[in-house]
Amino acid sequence: MPENRVEIKICLGSSCFSRGNRELLNVIKEYLKKNHIDDKVVFRGARCIGHCSEGPNIVMNGKLISGITASEAEEILDRELINIR
Repeated sequence: MPENRVEIKICLGSSCFSRGNRELLNVIKEYLKKNHIDDKVVFRGARCIGHCSEGPNIVMNGKLISGITASEAEEILDRELINIR
């Protein structure tokens, strides 16, 4: 992956998906598009990140973020992606 790109993995395992990653998936996609950074972020699903009881989970450039909700996602993305906007 090129140096200037960020990788976000969203857990699509059944536990995280039922805890809110279904909605979070759409929130992240819209955020990337709205901020015109979808070309700077590699956004992909993962079958299981391995922290099911702490979910929903995403991993941004190797940093696990657990218990993230759709309502707080934009604030977290603003903070984590500030260097690429």
